[in-house]
Amino acid sequence: MAGRQIDQQRRIKMILPVPMTPEALAGFARQIPPHLVSSGIAVDFVAVSGGGALLDSHYESTLADAFVLEAGASAEKEGYSAVCVNSMSDSGLSALRSLLTIPVVGPGAASLLLACMLGKKFSILTMWDRWAHLYDKVLAEQGLTHRLASIRSIGVRPDTIELLSGKEEFVFPELEREGRAALEEDGADVLILGSTTMYQAHEFLAERLSVPVLNPGLIAFKLCETLLDLGLSHSKLAYRPPERLSPLALEPLHLKFDLNR
Repeated sequence: MAGRQIDQQRRIKMILPVPMTPEALAGFARQIPPHLVSSGIAVDFVAVSGGGALLDSHYESTLADAFVLEAGASAEKEGYSAVCVNSMSDSGLSALRSLLTIPVVGPGAASLLLACMLGKKFSILTMWDRWAHLYDKVLAEQGLTHRLASIRSIGVRPDTIELLSGKEEFVFPELEREGRAALEEDGADVLILGSTTMYQAHEFLAERLSVPVLNPGLIAFKLCETLLDLGLSHSKLAYRPPERLSPLALEPLHLKFDLNR
């Protein structure tokens, strides 16, 4: 009986696009409440082996794309049923879809598209102005710039280890204030948290604001489950596999740059 249950289990590989300690990884894993994980689903949170720290620039975003590709390239062979990139950056998403046949989902596109089903205009609430380029990229890829009411930042540098712990008394009210401004001044009718690092603020904001507040990491995870339940994955006509795959491209990446030269 136990053996049959293991055989039927579907595993989702959740990839964080920056290197992390085991303690930090455990903090991210708490964004998915156990009661919202469907029966027969197992979730493995993993961090990339190298790259940037905060995705604060196009430079770090490019590193994240490469290292997420490395982390997810063998997911299908490892027995995973789906891959989820746990960042609004959707790092490496298209490359992994080109390489894999199992579903590959990212919170950026998933949240934007869901917001379009729930309202007419959405705003993104973010911790940090330096993440704006991530949203610009995903908005352009999805052709949804015209549905954006605003991007509102509270100007707080993120912490990938402690997340929002210890900052609740300041950060939560600031996010609420910017959320209200997005609704009253910018014309938004749906709000999206700008990072999976912000999941701890979701309940606070959802209880106080009168519109849907989207928690991107959880949305992407539930979309993975839905695709698996429906037997769907991305189109290989849209995300064509490479004609030739270089073995070197999938070896561990050891990128070293001298930025002072």
